[in-house]
Amino acid sequence: MAMVFSNMLLVFSISLQLGQYDMMIGNTLKMFSGNLQIQQQDYLDAPKMDRTVPDINQLVASLRQQTPYRYAARASTFALASSEDRTFGIQVTGVEPEFEPQVTALSGLVSEGRYLRDGAAAEIVLGKVMAKNLKVNLGDEITLLGSGKDGSFAAGIVTVAGIFDSGLSDADRAMALVGLSYFQDTFAMHGDGHSIVVSLDTLEGDIEASQQIQQQLAVLTDHVDELKVHDWRALNPGLEQAIQADFISAWFMYGVLILLVALGVMNTQLMSVLERTREFGVIMSLGVKPRMISGLVLLESLLMGLLGLVIGVALGGLVVLYFQHVGLYFPGMEEMAQRFNLPDRIYPEISLLSVLMGPVVVMIFSLVATLYPALRILRLHPIEAMRAT
Repeated sequence: MAMVFSNMLLVFSISLQLGQYDMMIGNTLKMFSGNLQIQQQDYLDAPKMDRTVPDINQLVASLRQQTPYRYAARASTFALASSEDRTFGIQVTGVEPEFEPQVTALSGLVSEGRYLRDGAAAEIVLGKVMAKNLKVNLGDEITLLGSGKDGSFAAGIVTVAGIFDSGLSDADRAMALVGLSYFQDTFAMHGDGHSIVVSLDTLEGDIEASQQIQQQLAVLTDHVDELKVHDWRALNPGLEQAIQADFISAWFMYGVLILLVALGVMNTQLMSVLERTREFGVIMSLGVKPRMISGLVLLESLLMGLLGLVIGVALGGLVVLYFQHVGLYFPGMEEMAQRFNLPDRIYPEISLLSVLMGPVVVMIFSLVATLYPALRILRLHPIEAMRAT
């Protein structure tokens, strides 16, 4: 029963944890980065203005026709944003208003005004903190000063069309969106861009999608050697490291549970050996060798472990399937989910890894814990054993 309960708990806990990771990754990618990005091969390590994707408008239009994924072209630079009273540094990102909402959730975070409508219009959507710092409201004008791709002086005046509130102070303080066409004209991009964001339906298909897109790039552009498809791990290295650290720390808790079960099994088997010492002495006097009795005790533990594994996995799997269907709701999640356009429930991930990882470890530790009682049998002598009380 101890093994059944621990296996059921491990199956549910690990499945829920993996489901949380999928939700965390999906929400992070949906916020801004997307599942994949096509960039100039050195741009990710050193995002310089001249490291561009040539003819990005034509390339992204061709990719939409050739592959089933969702695409949005972008260009980005740092500039000075000036209002009547203040000036701050800001990251300006040119986006396609029609396609950007298909790959990210920023359009749904606009709390005042509206999202961009025309890529060529001189309008801007900026974060709530930046709007407060610049002391601007809807309809106010902001002057952008920066450098063009060719090193020329770039300047433009944009009107505040919307203000977004992502809940992330760094993003709300430093990020602003303008139309891609306006960005290209203002910063002398000549039809180029910096990134093509790719959105997928699931996380599992990123490798296949990356390979397929790389093959299409070889057909659609002569600059394929200069371009590289980055997956979400390369785009968000801190996210993957955080997940790995959290999973490792969770296994300390799981390890305590497994250790308690293993000690319980060892105690049960040790008591079983001590209680049957006289019987062991009798059958040893009839010619049964100690190693055969020791093997019998190990077989008992193996059968108990298998039985606990099967029943625990079955019960844990049923619990996971139930919550995978209805989801697991925590108080307060609904309001946060609506704010950030996220799901309000956590759905456990059921897979061969999540179902068998914990129970298999429990069975192995249980067998290891049985070695001590089994080794005690090897030191038994028939006469001494039959005198045991």
